[in-house]
Amino acid sequence: MKNKIKNFKELNVWKKGIEIVKDTYGVTNCLPEAERYGLVSQMRRAAVSIPSNIAEGFNRFHNKEYKQFLHIALGSCAELETHVEIALELEFLDKEKRGVLVEKIDHASRMLTSLIKKLV
Repeated sequence: MKNKIKNFKELNVWKKGIEIVKDTYGVTNCLPEAERYGLVSQMRRAAVSIPSNIAEGFNRFHNKEYKQFLHIALGSCAELETHVEIALELEFLDKEKRGVLVEKIDHASRMLTSLIKKLV
C-alpha cells in the first residue's frame, strides 16, 4: 500500500523546483549588474514561481484548482527556459551552465506533466 503524500515538501517535483531556484540564483549572480532589474529579476521570479505554485496548488481543496496551479508552474518552466536561452544568446551564460539548468527545467516540466495527467 502506498503512503499518501501529506505535505507538498514530500513531492519530488517540488524538490526539483527548489533545486532550480538555487541553480538560478547561482547563475544570475554571475550576470552583469546592469541586468539586476531586468533579466536577473525575471529569471528569479520565474524560478521561484515553480515550487511556489506546486505548493499552493497542493493545499487547494479540489484537483481542478491543483491542476491550474501545476499548469502555472509548467508555464513558469517555459518562461525560465526562455530567459536562460536569452542569457546564452547575450553571452551572459556559458553553454555548460545553460545545459545543466535547462536539463533540470525539462525534468521538472516532465514531472509536472505526469502529475497533471494523474490528477482526476
